[in-house]
Amino acid sequence: MKKSVLVLVAMALTVSLFIGCAKDSGTIKIAVVGAHSGDLASYGLPTVKAAELVAEEWNKKGGLLGKQIELVIEDDACKPEVAANSAAKVVGDGVVAVIGHICSGATKSALGIYNEAGIPAISPSATNPPLTQSGNYPNFFRTIAPDDAQAYTDSKFVAEVLGAKKVAILHDKQDYGKGFADFCMAALEEMGVETVLYEGITVGGIDYSSVLTKVANTDAEALIFGGYHPEASKLVQQMTQRGISIPFVSDDGVKDDTFIQVAGEFAEGVYASGPMDTSDNPMYKKAVQDHIDAYSEDPGAFFINAYAAATAMMNAIDKAGSTEGDAIMSALRSEYVETPLGSISFDEKGDAIGVGFAVYQVQNGVYVEL
Repeated sequence: MKKSVLVLVAMALTVSLFIGCAKDSGTIKIAVVGAHSGDLASYGLPTVKAAELVAEEWNKKGGLLGKQIELVIEDDACKPEVAANSAAKVVGDGVVAVIGHICSGATKSALGIYNEAGIPAISPSATNPPLTQSGNYPNFFRTIAPDDAQAYTDSKFVAEVLGAKKVAILHDKQDYGKGFADFCMAALEEMGVETVLYEGITVGGIDYSSVLTKVANTDAEALIFGGYHPEASKLVQQMTQRGISIPFVSDDGVKDDTFIQVAGEFAEGVYASGPMDTSDNPMYKKAVQDHIDAYSEDPGAFFINAYAAATAMMNAIDKAGSTEGDAIMSALRSEYVETPLGSISFDEKGDAIGVGFAVYQVQNGVYVEL
């Protein structure tokens, strides 16, 4: 028997041994799993803080179903191989629901374990379309639009606002980045824009001069990148140093203040898509102020989507009147809930109804919605 099969069998045994723990617990346990260390911690830690704030509000009002909410926080470092172990661990801890994971690859790695255990999971940031569209994970929900919607938003911006007729597309070869790049290429083709270069780069690379030389040797009028901020910050710096002055357009993996901090002056003018600005929403304002009061800093990436995810999950448990997975999932699909994103519910696939993307640009060191 292959080692991978043995690991899955062991995880299944863990699930079957511990699935009853939640029913006997004196608290209602909800897991918060994501990147809490490493380069992508700036994406995961805001979700922990969002969940803490929402849980605190519920607990002050008496908790859920007469019990206090207990958060079980687990780090997966945004790595698929770690995420599966993290999932098995929190299931063993007796959680009834999961807020997370953060990265699409890690989410995919964990979802089968949660599905086997009948546990719903809701992500603020995992945008890979097959996570909902494949039908493999009926227990998965998200408070962010999928990459095909994001790619369409970016592609329309490139074609209609920037007026580009030829583009170069780079990606990080991972589920999220490559998926976004693929959807962009398809959308751009429908819009009459030619992709003159399509290539993957190595995550964690230092020198991207080889691929940027290829970009420079094309007649691309814009560069689209699918991936996260560590690679994007190096790309924009090295583009400037090599005199490549075409617009750099990316995804919500780059629409993060950490990108601006790391890239510095080279971030100026960069375009990146992200969740639509709902800062006029009173619940949004309260969530941000609560974060500042509790942590003495502004919230980070995906905080609002995570706050909405935690709110939706806890509301669903309350409306279901049960910690059984099927009941919670039914409530998520049938109940609308007020969140900082507005009043949302979820379709049969698990995608949020009423959530979309916008394009932002770095102007004077901050992202501004266009």
